[in-house]
Amino acid sequence: MKRAIPLALVWALAGCAGYDRFVEYETVAPESFPVLTATGIAPLSAQLGNNEQEKMRRAMRAAKLDAYRELAEQVYGQRIQGQSEVDNLVLSSDRFRAQVDGVIRGAKVVRSYPVGDSYVTELELDYQLVWELYQQQPRQRVKSVSYY
Repeated sequence: MKRAIPLALVWALAGCAGYDRFVEYETVAPESFPVLTATGIAPLSAQLGNNEQEKMRRAMRAAKLDAYRELAEQVYGQRIQGQSEVDNLVLSSDRFRAQVDGVIRGAKVVRSYPVGDSYVTELELDYQLVWELYQQQPRQRVKSVSYY
């Protein structure tokens, strides 16, 4: 037991080696804040529902989700997977799939209105608001390094 205490002390002090500096960070704001817009469209007559009000409500929801999908595509991009098959030098199958995945925070509905047999929703995403929302996880750069 007596040998364990000095050994633990040496091991603890050796673990502190290399920590002879203090790095201080500061938050850096982007140089510009773009404003993205997106439009979502959904057909009214194709919606499921017992009456026109329910179809309208569903079309409004679908148009809003379509606009959010478009914003996510602008922010994060799309993942495209494709597959083509050739048999006897003739294209026999050609498939592709698109996917978008992301979180959109701070978007607001600018306009929402019916047009003919469709419902349209317009969204806006102001990156200055997004930046302010993410201040709990700010982008940082080294402000100063102190060696001692």
